[in-house]
Amino acid sequence: MSVEQIATSFPIIGKKSAGLQHPLGPLTADEIRESARLIKGLWPSTVDLQFKSITLQEPNKAELIPFLAAEHSSRQTPAIERRSFIVYYLRNTDKLHEAIVSLSTGKVESNVRLGPNVHSNADGTEIIEVERIALENEQVRAEIAKLQLPEGTIIISDPWIYGSDGVNEGLFTDDKRTFQCFLYIRDPNNASEADSNHYAMPISISPVVDAATMKVTRIDYLPTGVDSTIKEPSPYKVQPANEYIPEAQTLRTDLKPLNVIQPEGASFKVSNYSEMGRTIEWQKWEFKVGFNLREGMVLYDVHYDGRPLFYRLSLSDMNIPYADPRHPYHKKAAFDLGDAGAGIMANNLQLGCDCLGSIHYLSAVLNDDKGEPLDMPNCVCIHEQDNGIGWKHTNYRTGRAAIVRNRELVLQSIITVSNYEYILAFLFNQAGEVMYEVRATGILSTQPIDEGISVPWGTVVHPGVLAAHHQHIFSLRVDPMIDGLSNRVVYDEAHAMPRSDFNPHGVGYTVTETPITTSGGYDLDYDVNRIFKIQNADVKNPVNGKSVAYKIMVPPFQKMLADKESFHHKRAEFADHNIYVTSYADGELYAGGKYTNQSRGGTGVRSWADRKDNVLDTDVVVWVQFGINHVPRIEDFPVMPCEILKVHLKPVNFFDKNPALDVPPSVQSFNKSVLASVEHKQEAVEATVASNGNTCCVKESSKL
Repeated sequence: MSVEQIATSFPIIGKKSAGLQHPLGPLTADEIRESARLIKGLWPSTVDLQFKSITLQEPNKAELIPFLAAEHSSRQTPAIERRSFIVYYLRNTDKLHEAIVSLSTGKVESNVRLGPNVHSNADGTEIIEVERIALENEQVRAEIAKLQLPEGTIIISDPWIYGSDGVNEGLFTDDKRTFQCFLYIRDPNNASEADSNHYAMPISISPVVDAATMKVTRIDYLPTGVDSTIKEPSPYKVQPANEYIPEAQTLRTDLKPLNVIQPEGASFKVSNYSEMGRTIEWQKWEFKVGFNLREGMVLYDVHYDGRPLFYRLSLSDMNIPYADPRHPYHKKAAFDLGDAGAGIMANNLQLGCDCLGSIHYLSAVLNDDKGEPLDMPNCVCIHEQDNGIGWKHTNYRTGRAAIVRNRELVLQSIITVSNYEYILAFLFNQAGEVMYEVRATGILSTQPIDEGISVPWGTVVHPGVLAAHHQHIFSLRVDPMIDGLSNRVVYDEAHAMPRSDFNPHGVGYTVTETPITTSGGYDLDYDVNRIFKIQNADVKNPVNGKSVAYKIMVPPFQKMLADKESFHHKRAEFADHNIYVTSYADGELYAGGKYTNQSRGGTGVRSWADRKDNVLDTDVVVWVQFGINHVPRIEDFPVMPCEILKVHLKPVNFFDKNPALDVPPSVQSFNKSVLASVEHKQEAVEATVASNGNTCCVKESSKL
């Protein structure tokens, strides 16, 4: 990525930030305003700036580790300069800049213009403007007129990040930051219903809008047959509506209420570690929660019972490449975090709908395109949930059951990315486990198809409506500190023992452990039960002498299907391996690279892993990939039932016994269920050891 240092002949000055903030605390509204003010001060007042992101510039780890250590031991914390990171354009140009502002000194420390093929994320104001430009364009209107739609029909535009294909021929170029707009209509028979499902009525006209000039540069006709043939729009056949809103359904009447009630309130505590940052304490867990425009929810400094586990946890990236090989669909590959942002797309969560029980909400402050604070109310909900039995054993000889429930703490955020929703959650349990869960729902991205045909790269989900196959590939960034910063990644494999005098029946097997010494991409192998673990070789378990560790339990997924020479593959650098292991480097946060919009690749985790750094007993970062190949079903339309993916981080030889032994037993007086279970007791025989060492007194007990 090339950069150009911006020279300025006027002073870079400003006032100092008022009040002290924690080094990890998200920016406050005042800090966002101050950052924008300082950047605006670099330019003449006639220059209009378009702010893409104003966020915390996290301190270098070498600075922050002593600070956190002092904080945990209640000692005086060292001073750390507080900085913000700003990405902005000169509005209506392609001149993209990034800057760092010292909020401690009130000065701009750096300000550079980024080079060609480096584009920022889209913002809400910009997307609305692109929609307006596309629908008001006279040529677009002329094309729509050819459809001969009923009077009063409402047209809807979905702007998509243009994507990359390397083509640069006249009007067909991916060098400039561009939007490809896909058009739909609302049900003409119910045009006043703003929530009508327009994805059930796609049309074949697709305007392309230049993001700098805000002009339509060309109009594509979408292929609707079995090949790449395109044709001019012709009279549109309006199909029956396919609605998801409840008032369009005949709702079930036999569903009884299920209330989640906590009469004494929740078991977690929430406190401020900064104006916008929160510390969560629950069942021996303690960690800090931050929130930013790109990643949304970020967890810092995660401890269990005073022992350090993770320095930083976040969803780093996601990519959704589509299977239709025809123009313009061949460029369809969304990076929802880098192209838009999980934080800025977060929903305002509602009681009784998105979260159940005793709920605590976290709100955030981000920035708008003018550099002003943008309130994000209720963007994270925190609650407890019962997830069945945690552990149980019944002594069949006595009939006594020891049982505890599996209580979980949930931190959840929900993002809407145009048609799709993702429900993103960190979960913690009482057995020292951390989980990350993704639930994919929302509406399929659809396109028109001629009636009576089918194609092998998609599913017809409604008359005239095709939902193309696509993959959802996620990357979870795990920055560990398992009992300290010196960690390694190893993998276990189970192998059958050969038949021998020792193993004459051929039933034995052993487990071997192999350390990863060099940064790179690594894969699961279920034939040998390959399991990756993050381990601290300097800390041994007091019972068995093995190194303390956390293992990564991740579901298998089909790696990116686009070939290695494709731009899809080059850009989504994380999508070709289950696990990447890299050495820690400040600023390496995003698996697909810092700027994913129409990117070219070469700036993400694959490139960092190619350094072939030492990753044995040092400060490492583990990138965990998971996903689904979404082959749409009729049942996924008009709205998709949740598809659930979950990554588990589970202790291995970290504790000296089951850490959930001290959870109070599950009893009716505590749980207040309506029906009590019947005692379980079965027939058994037992013997008692006598004083001479012999067994005696054999007796039977009968089943009750």
